[in-house]
Amino acid sequence: MIRSLFTAATGMHSQQMNVDVIAHNLANVNTVGFKRSRADFQDLLYQNIKGPGAVSGEGVQVPTGIQVGLGVKPVAVQKLFTQGDFINTNNELDLVIEGGGFFQVTRPDGTTAYTRSGAFKLDKDGRMVTSDGYPLTDGITFDPSTTSITISATGEVSAFVAGSSAPTALTPITIAKFANPAGLMAIGKNLFTTSDASGEAVSGAPGLEGRGTLNQGFLEMSNVNVVEEMANLIIAQRAFDINSKAVQASDEMLQISSNIKR
Repeated sequence: MIRSLFTAATGMHSQQMNVDVIAHNLANVNTVGFKRSRADFQDLLYQNIKGPGAVSGEGVQVPTGIQVGLGVKPVAVQKLFTQGDFINTNNELDLVIEGGGFFQVTRPDGTTAYTRSGAFKLDKDGRMVTSDGYPLTDGITFDPSTTSITISATGEVSAFVAGSSAPTALTPITIAKFANPAGLMAIGKNLFTTSDASGEAVSGAPGLEGRGTLNQGFLEMSNVNVVEEMANLIIAQRAFDINSKAVQASDEMLQISSNIKR
């Protein structure tokens, strides 16, 4: 009886984390470049009362045995790097990666972070930076007299400067890919950092070696599907409710047992 209380409690705890993950997805439904997460679970240890294949008192082999499970636990919260929808902004500094890969930016401490958000801007020095002011690691800087910017699918950057009829070629944009993007460490601000699970970044030109291509004037929106997340939320809520009913049923059975003496 006591065992069922703890088993159902693990289910409630796991479904609470599931709801937390879904809520985070829904909160970022309009976050540029956001990638939804999914909670994965696995069953806990089993109490082996009678092992499968054991021999009974009559010398007959038991085909299945008796194993009683002890509940469930969260084992992973995985980022799903499926492509989000594109929106046309007509802003020449907005970029999307069509396919795999990440933009590379330099953090204030000098380390490199990676992002799918291509909502870039110019700072006072003419550098392409994120909304938090982190510059692209490629060090692209535009002259103050630049009138228009062109970025090709393969990352070549050209700037038209006032008084000049020919474009000026600047440092091209490179993007990074990983052997296991799901192993990246999310640190907020639409940024990821490497981990032992992700492997090291392999940088190069867009469109080569499995990297996606760039599209100027577009942004990649979140890959969160609101309908799917709402359905998952209902399932998680019902699962939490069912586990709470199991706790209640176990409590009532304990109460009955304690009242037998009366």
